Amino acid sequence: MRPILFQLGPLPFRSYGVMMMIGFLLGLYRAVRAAKKRGMDAGAVIDVCLYSLLAGIVGSRLVFILLNWAEFRGHMGEILSVWQGGLSFHGGILFAIGAACAYARAKRIPFMMIADLLAPSLALAYAVTRIGCFLNGCCYGVPTNLPWGVRFPVLDDLARHPTQLYSAAASFLIYLALVMVERWNKPRGYVFAAYLALYSVYRFLVENLRKGATADVLAFGLTQAQIASVLILLVAAVALFTMRGRPRAKDGRGR
Repeated sequence: MRPILFQLGPLPFRSYGVMMMIGFLLGLYRAVRAAKKRGMDAGAVIDVCLYSLLAGIVGSRLVFILLNWAEFRGHMGEILSVWQGGLSFHGGILFAIGAACAYARAKRIPFMMIADLLAPSLALAYAVTRIGCFLNGCCYGVPTNLPWGVRFPVLDDLARHPTQLYSAAASFLIYLALVMVERWNKPRGYVFAAYLALYSVYRFLVENLRKGATADVLAFGLTQAQIASVLILLVAAVALFTMRGRPRAKDGRGR
């Protein structure tokens, strides 16, 4: 593992933060290019990405702390140590959506037009960020005898599922799937709903291999993340079903 990717003098560049920023920049680049092709305001896309990123980081950390308050109650100094891991994606996406909604409302831009545009970028950024998790040594899996098991020296000498890499690969596949969905003649909001559905399926499955999942079981043998994934999947599935016969909305250069 390599928690600190490199160091310039006394300033360490931590793997998780570096990969998160690389993922954000790749996602932003992709979103700006797509916006220009559709005749959308690239400046507005950059703004909404920045606001959503900040809100997402705050929200993901806040929700993680609330869900694990017993661990932080006696270690308040670790609340801001995001480089050690400890971010809730569900909390982050909730806050990011809130920020994007607020921006879209203020600028009188249809929210679903922005959500469709950013969904593939979000999947791409998530994939790169999960590589940062692997380098950081957090979000690891349960022990395994499979040949690709990885040992995390800071933890123990057991080979474990590299769930971070599973997540990165799954999210990259989701990105490719969304790029294909964009070409379909579907109404506004369809790409975003497809992302939520695909992410929820992936997260539900990979949660079975993540370390500590049994400690987070809430009901019916499901973890917090799995319950959230089921709820989001149901909402996304209903949205996809109701939109299946609607014509494509017009925006930008006639999308």
